[in-house]
Amino acid sequence: MRVELRIFTEPQQGATYDDLLRVAKVTEDAGFDAFFRSDHYLKMGGVSGLPGPTDAWITLAGLARETSRIRLGTLVTAATFRHPSVLAISVAQVDQMSGGRIELGLGAGWFDDEHRAYGIELPEVKQRFDRYAEQLAIITGLWETPEGETFDFLGKHYELQGSPALPKPAQRPGPPVIIGGAGKKRTPALAARYAREFNLPFADAETAAAQFDRVAAAAREIDRDPNEIVRSAAQVLCVGRDEAEIARRAQAIGREVDELRTNGLAGTPAEVVDKIGRYREATGITRLYLQVLDLSDLDHLELVAAEIAPQLS
Repeated sequence: MRVELRIFTEPQQGATYDDLLRVAKVTEDAGFDAFFRSDHYLKMGGVSGLPGPTDAWITLAGLARETSRIRLGTLVTAATFRHPSVLAISVAQVDQMSGGRIELGLGAGWFDDEHRAYGIELPEVKQRFDRYAEQLAIITGLWETPEGETFDFLGKHYELQGSPALPKPAQRPGPPVIIGGAGKKRTPALAARYAREFNLPFADAETAAAQFDRVAAAAREIDRDPNEIVRSAAQVLCVGRDEAEIARRAQAIGREVDELRTNGLAGTPAEVVDKIGRYREATGITRLYLQVLDLSDLDHLELVAAEIAPQLS
């Protein structure tokens, strides 16, 4: 059983760049595949999320220069936050800065409160997905345009004329695009067209398997091999050597052990390896994002690297 393990952080809950750098360095040193972060500007639950949000792509630019091996990316960037041309430029530059280690998780945007708090427009769902589809076409189109040629796009929401489509990312034709979510029609269709990975976060195995099957069917409809699209999941992490350590880690993130055992990856290393194995068998995932919510607990990552990762490699 081989499952790549990636570390996934939620810094809007309260973290500085230095906090994220420490976790990224442990991620790299401990042998994990990648370090990912969310792209949010407001804490979920509570009031302020001190010290406040960090920008996802500024963070990743810094980490690109301070790490050397791990993949880096977002799970996921909100398409509502940035014009697609600007995002394409930013991601391409960070990909250059990293030596070709960047991945772009891109979603339509959803968190109403953060859009209100920072005055960012959040259209109704249909318009949001219409824009999202155009954004995916623009970003990938800019990256894929050969040097010396120009890129044009005329859509309902965006128009580009004679763009030199620069800069180019280090990876060609571009960084892998990750798409996810539970939408039953448009999401699988967009994933089939643009994604190199489909991620379903925090879902039970039955729900995940059904959505992966929809993505595979959508790929076949456009004559794309479904096996080209990596299947991945994200689950909250709470591992301990014994019940006391599990309970301490659950308390640190404000969750109950029983709930985490049901809805996440909680328990002893042996329990978690067994659960990952059963989830993989049911869904076909080959990549798993471990949502780490207590960024001060670096021993948590080292425990997983020592006692879980070797059994999944």
